[in-house]
Amino acid sequence: MSTATEAIIAALIIVGALFALLGSVGLARLPDFLMRLHGPTKATTMGVGATLLASAIFFSVQDSEGISLHELAPLFFLFITAPVTAHLLAKAALHRQSSGRNSGQPAQAGEHEPGPH
Repeated sequence: MSTATEAIIAALIIVGALFALLGSVGLARLPDFLMRLHGPTKATTMGVGATLLASAIFFSVQDSEGISLHELAPLFFLFITAPVTAHLLAKAALHRQSSGRNSGQPAQAGEHEPGPH
């Protein structure tokens, strides 16, 4: 393996780790649910993507069989499912805020949705 390839792999691993760390710090430190949702879905997705890309390069160079495509399945699954789940969680949070129920308790029979009548 050449020094340039090792440098690229190391850089991708470091970038992936920094993105994952940034997403974790965002999850822990941001004040609002919707802001906390943004950190892991964006930064951690990029962190895992960079790490899987580094893995694909490493195993493609390491093995004499050719290009390693084993990392594409989890990468594709992650890039498809992370935005969809973030969108559904954000919609649920907005729906919960608009209904006025933030305590997690179901609405009673006499309660109704706020708004004009």
